[in-house]
Amino acid sequence: MPQARYRLVHTPTTPYYHCVSRCVRRAFLCGLDRLTGKNFDHRKQWILDRIKQISAVFAVDVCAYAIMSNHFHLVLYVDVEAAENLSFDEVIDRWLQLFKGPPVARKYKSGSPLSTIEQNALASWVEVWRDRLQDLSWYMRCLNENIARRANAEDECKGRFWEGRFHSQALLDEAALVSCMAYVDLNPIRANLCRSLDDSSFTSIQERLKHYRSVRVKADDSPWLKSFARNGVARGVSVLPLRESDYFALVDWTGRAIRDDKRGAIPSTVQPILQQLGVHQDNWVINTRHFGSRFHRALGRVNQIRRLARRSGQQWVSGLTQAGAFYL
Repeated sequence: MPQARYRLVHTPTTPYYHCVSRCVRRAFLCGLDRLTGKNFDHRKQWILDRIKQISAVFAVDVCAYAIMSNHFHLVLYVDVEAAENLSFDEVIDRWLQLFKGPPVARKYKSGSPLSTIEQNALASWVEVWRDRLQDLSWYMRCLNENIARRANAEDECKGRFWEGRFHSQALLDEAALVSCMAYVDLNPIRANLCRSLDDSSFTSIQERLKHYRSVRVKADDSPWLKSFARNGVARGVSVLPLRESDYFALVDWTGRAIRDDKRGAIPSTVQPILQQLGVHQDNWVINTRHFGSRFHRALGRVNQIRRLARRSGQQWVSGLTQAGAFYL
């Protein structure tokens, strides 16, 4: 039975989540539909553009993404601190970029004076919007509803475009985060749609690689994606826990192992990365390859998963055996 989203998403436990939305009946509504012969590849750009748009509004950072023909993956960071630090006007400005808002908000932005009742009403709305700007469900709602409406209008039809709910997995530590990011970035390679990271269209790894090579002198991260650590030092959760070059090396080697269906020797450049993450080298490839099926609602050390389960009222959680074998 599906659980309430507030039981599955608990930012004090972890701000990182893997989210997946699938087209209804897993039909290829964002790619080449083999039944009708129609090609809907252009909708992948719709999804990417919308992700960028709402990520600039919400206090939610994108760590990784992969947009496929019948589903998409996102690894997201919910920045509660950033949302709480937004000023009164910033909250209103952000919300009105996506929604019409009540008349009192538009009246306030026009500079017209507000009565005491109107001021109190607007203050209440701002706190509601502040909460929503750090809410994963609202983020996914703003993404999926927009794409569904555009697709239905294009097809001149009504009804569901996405499955009823998006799936979310809690990523409880750095190893879980990096493994999930690699899993997401390697989606096209696992699906045999391409053989290299450079050819993996509509993925964050391709975008990061292009940006990295375009500014080799100063290797900044892609401006809208969550940044990597500098010099291998992560400042809490403000950045991703690896250097960008280390992540590229790790994903490249993992992709080759998946593509060739064999692990082979672990390069000397990759071994320290896996040791830093505290995971078993022998299990890295298989767990990253089958991340979605092995870890249903969360990945972390066994004690972390059990704490999350107790908080959500679960008596049993799948994936404990695999999680135990994943970590050193």
